[in-house]
Amino acid sequence: MELLTAFLQSSSSVSLLGTLVVLLLLYIISNSRCKSQEDRKDPPGPKRLPLLGNLLQLDLQRPYNTLLKKYGSVFTVYLGAKKVVVLAGYKTVKEALVNHAEEFGERDVLQIIKDINHDHGITWSNGDCWKEMRRFALTNLRDFGMGKKAIEDKIIEESHYLIEVFKKFKGEAFDTSQPINYAVSNIICSMVYGSRFEYDDPEPGGLR
Repeated sequence: MELLTAFLQSSSSVSLLGTLVVLLLLYIISNSRCKSQEDRKDPPGPKRLPLLGNLLQLDLQRPYNTLLKKYGSVFTVYLGAKKVVVLAGYKTVKEALVNHAEEFGERDVLQIIKDINHDHGITWSNGDCWKEMRRFALTNLRDFGMGKKAIEDKIIEESHYLIEVFKKFKGEAFDTSQPINYAVSNIICSMVYGSRFEYDDPEPGGLR
């Protein structure tokens, strides 16, 4: 029994030592990456922890408020192992998207989506392929009336349905992204197919 207890204690000690060694290695790697970050002259930001990055230092409800005063309107944070450069404030975002559209125009696409779409499509693609697909889509939508007087009635009609959805929440806070996406989809459907879908349509061909 004493031998078993001693063995268990030694095993737990080895496991603890191994864990500490792994954490130490991660800390060293993290520090070396932080130094390389400084060498690349990335925007300033707080030091990060191994694996967790800066997650423990952020107010996840309003993450930009946490570091805005200390590091300014452009700073670098790590969400886990992923590096994120944050642009905060209207002037900074406008400067990036309007005056430097080429550098800031691309989307961060998940690797699994890249593998599925092969960098094609309008929503989850970048570069020349995205520009070509966007140009093709806009050209064809203009043939259906986009940007012309004919589409105004369809937009006004759909806006009434959207307002009715907003009224259902009776002034309470809610996520507007889904109903607005449905409204945009309905306008396109009205242009292309001549009909729209209800926002809660359960059919596979509906907006859901």
